[in-house]
Amino acid sequence: MRDTVEPIFSIGIQSLWDEVSQMPAGGVWWLNTDRYQDAVSLLNHTLTAQNKEAAVAAVVMGENPKKIVKLNPDRGPEKIRLFSMPNDENGLYSLGRDLLCTIEPAHSLFILLCSDNALQNITPNKLRGWVAQMQRWVQYHHCTLLIINPGNNTDTQLSLLLSEYRSLSGLASVRFQGDNYLFDIAFWCNDKGVSARQQLPVIQDDNGWRVSQEVEAVVQPRSDEKDVLCNIAVLEGAPPLSEYWTLLDTNDAVFNAARTAQAATIIFTVAQNAQIEQLATYIHTLRRQRGSALKIIVRENTASLRATDERLLLGCGANIVVPWNAPLSRCLTLIESVQRQLFNRHVPEDIATLLSMTQPLKLRGFQKWDVFCEAVHNMMTNPLLPADGRGVMVALRPAPGLRVEQAVTLCRPNRTGDIVTIGENRLVLFLSFCRINDLDTALNHIFPLPTGDVFSNRMVWFEDKQITSEILQMRAVKPERWTTPLPITTGPEKVMNVEHDGRSWRRIPEAIRLAESHGEQAS
Repeated sequence: MRDTVEPIFSIGIQSLWDEVSQMPAGGVWWLNTDRYQDAVSLLNHTLTAQNKEAAVAAVVMGENPKKIVKLNPDRGPEKIRLFSMPNDENGLYSLGRDLLCTIEPAHSLFILLCSDNALQNITPNKLRGWVAQMQRWVQYHHCTLLIINPGNNTDTQLSLLLSEYRSLSGLASVRFQGDNYLFDIAFWCNDKGVSARQQLPVIQDDNGWRVSQEVEAVVQPRSDEKDVLCNIAVLEGAPPLSEYWTLLDTNDAVFNAARTAQAATIIFTVAQNAQIEQLATYIHTLRRQRGSALKIIVRENTASLRATDERLLLGCGANIVVPWNAPLSRCLTLIESVQRQLFNRHVPEDIATLLSMTQPLKLRGFQKWDVFCEAVHNMMTNPLLPADGRGVMVALRPAPGLRVEQAVTLCRPNRTGDIVTIGENRLVLFLSFCRINDLDTALNHIFPLPTGDVFSNRMVWFEDKQITSEILQMRAVKPERWTTPLPITTGPEKVMNVEHDGRSWRRIPEAIRLAESHGEQAS
């Protein structure tokens, strides 16, 4: 009887050492690419890299595999089995069963080429479940599966899969950088050892994929703890403070440079509220993929961050947010204060969780009594929100002679999350994430007249237990005691001819033309 030799499969990048290239039987490897054409090229060169006797199969999603797979007559296996699968989620779940109908999988290499952005709409739980399912399948049948996933937002899947090291034997990305590529290894495990958080420059040309000759011989990169990657706007025109500082023109450039960092200091800047979500995504990606040794700092150049925005950036993994009114000297002191720190707060793997945590209330303006109570109750019971920081609720009773239906026409919340309702002859406002010491300022922005002139009494609740208790009492109010607003569709700036200049309301002078009397002749 002949001894069975265990096949060892390799990824199609030449000059890689065994620790980050070999894929033995019994494992699932996941490779992301930024572009579909790169994924196709890696598929073909991985097929070519296998031995002549290797049992290899290629599964192409959404395309005819005969148009995708290009065989090399001089290299690679003698025979390659080709399969196509539909470009939908259900095809993934039946992949193992469908392969068993036509092939004996033992000691085989299967390469699944996903279509462009095919996996971005699959929920995290389903994606993890499918990866675990395929891991059990390859172990049972003693074969190897390489998944090549092209897409323009693969960082989302990468962040979700970082914790799936029990289901994945390898997780890496090939990032396009204009004239070359970066082989970014999250982790890679085989019989030769375990490698993690490595970046290798690679080149693609007519000879295929290979590691750049500039790569150092060491496996792990040198420490970059003293390096600072900084947006140029942070230093307010000052030159780099030392040879370790690198100034970059945009936050995008800072993020791309930080993809290869291990323990460097990364400094972003923010000047307007529209930058928050993109900046949060950058910080979340770096923190999840590059680890806890990275120091991530955000400097506010102009007053643009609300308390919720700052909480979002910190929740995504920023070490510190420097306020806009801190002078440069103070900013540099704060940067120095986080050196040699390890980030130890938990960062959820899905940024959608953080976005819902800081932006859970999508309502604004007048709401029916029951809708108002339900929305505030959901805020108070959201475990992801900080205790006693969810907002302020205030009840206002109109001055004598003024109906509550009239008073609500003066109420004009501008922020999403600020809602109002009326009932029992009072107007009730909930200002999400408003601090109690900012209440008067918020009310001055919402009402065009001083609240002391419009309302005779107010009650304020700012602790969670106080708000929850009041909402329970409000829920007991019967619908016949709810109040319906007046059927006025124009805002207060039309009713009262006023406008808000960002700080306060002011009346707008209105020209009045006096009509001539029809019975009077001009002399």
